[in-house]
Amino acid sequence: MSGPRCPQCAQPCASPRLLPCLHSLCEPCLRRLGPPEGPPGAARPVLCPVCDAELSLPAGGVGQLPPDCLARSRGRAAAGCDLCADGAAAGRCLTCGLRLCRFCCRAHRRQKKTASHAVTELESTKDCSQAGKPLLCPSHPTEELQLFCEQCDQPVCRDCVRGRHRQHPCDLASNVIHRHGDALRELLQSSQRHLDTLEDVLSQVDEMGGAVRSRAEAVAAEICLFARGYVNAIEEHRDRLLKQLEDLKVQKENLLHLQKAQLQQLLLDMRTGVEFTEHLLMSGSDVEILVSKGVVSSRLTQLNSVAYSTHPSVDDRIHFSPQERAGQCCGYEVFGAILNKVVDPARCTLHGEDLHSARQSQLSGFTLLCRDTAGERLGRGGEAVRVTITHRDKSHCAVKPTVCDNGDGTYCISYSPEEPGLYAVCVCVKGQHVQGSPFTLTVKPKFREHQGVFHCCTFCSSGGQKAARCACGGTMPGGYQGCGHGHKGHPGCHHWSCCGQVKESSECLCGPPSDTSQRSLLRTVAL
Repeated sequence: MSGPRCPQCAQPCASPRLLPCLHSLCEPCLRRLGPPEGPPGAARPVLCPVCDAELSLPAGGVGQLPPDCLARSRGRAAAGCDLCADGAAAGRCLTCGLRLCRFCCRAHRRQKKTASHAVTELESTKDCSQAGKPLLCPSHPTEELQLFCEQCDQPVCRDCVRGRHRQHPCDLASNVIHRHGDALRELLQSSQRHLDTLEDVLSQVDEMGGAVRSRAEAVAAEICLFARGYVNAIEEHRDRLLKQLEDLKVQKENLLHLQKAQLQQLLLDMRTGVEFTEHLLMSGSDVEILVSKGVVSSRLTQLNSVAYSTHPSVDDRIHFSPQERAGQCCGYEVFGAILNKVVDPARCTLHGEDLHSARQSQLSGFTLLCRDTAGERLGRGGEAVRVTITHRDKSHCAVKPTVCDNGDGTYCISYSPEEPGLYAVCVCVKGQHVQGSPFTLTVKPKFREHQGVFHCCTFCSSGGQKAARCACGGTMPGGYQGCGHGHKGHPGCHHWSCCGQVKESSECLCGPPSDTSQRSLLRTVAL
């Protein structure tokens, strides 16, 4: 009998190692897998040749992967007799460690030298595994792995306990297997519940695909019946409608096929993990379960955390309205349109005063209007809208927008930028950019309030003070440093004393006062 073979090279497994996806490859194939070795201490990305899962080999190399104890056990169970090499191993001598066929077992008990040896029968796969050659410590090749270090979460030998695991809590593997085995069984039960759900969702996806096709065929029949009246004009209009329907059907089927492929892959990965874990718990020895526990737990936890929709990604809402005006075709007014109300990201538009400009630390926003493939406004919400606002010069500076679904086909996007500058704004519906996205948003610094007074002239607002000045630069004879009506530099209208702006509801053009001249300039305010 031959042992298990490597799925990559189809040769008998030599030192099989367990990948994070729970598939097993021989060590030579693992070393040839993926790109060349990277820098020392860096993980190496590879693709599993069985399931195409993206994996990362440990930084220490292939040797850091856990051995596939079940593959070794299957190889030992399939091995022949160590004495005659003709029959399959049916027992093992616990005294000399030999595998024996049934004939040699009886002979072993009759011979004088070996009559006192204890020979056990290999009745099951798990018995074969536990009765096979013991697992030896990689650090101490002559010592058997019989203990388990709780702190390092790995099986160890007695020399390890006396060495680098001296201060760690350790116990016999047979004492801790129940607790760790129960944890694996809980993860297994959680994974098993997903199997039925995934199969049910796949069934719904198949049914929905049939419903979409059936509905499309029914609508096509309606379109053909309606088109007979207008001869050339209606035939052209009919062809146009059928093309639109085909595009819609293909769009829905493509979405369903994509969802189906994702669910099938998840189901395959989940089934692989469940079957492997079940086989490990049923056929693996205590130490073998503990050796594989880490990678198995990690894989099942990863699979259990994958989010998936429990409903088909599209519906079969495809309707034909013969009363709908369709415009002119070959000089004739035609009727009939397909009403599906499926959002078309390329026809969705953005509106609002704050679409391209905003103020620092000030709440701003704009509106997204969703439209269908015909360019008509959708009257419902519920679309998957994603908005990102990122600073062009500061990658770490991103604004977290808020998207509010109004339920009528419009979405309000509000944001409050903390830093001035240029931002890149991306607005996506169902993963696709809308019309005008991405675009640039200019965030101006905070609005500067005026520090002076809005006056007709310095002479009037200061009560005739000679030292009061104005930012307009006007002066008066007689030693007056500020402006006056009809004198040199006066703008001829009311203006701000701090910056000279003539518009009352404007932003101040100067910064905060920082020197004696500015304080003198603002003296008008105090007066």
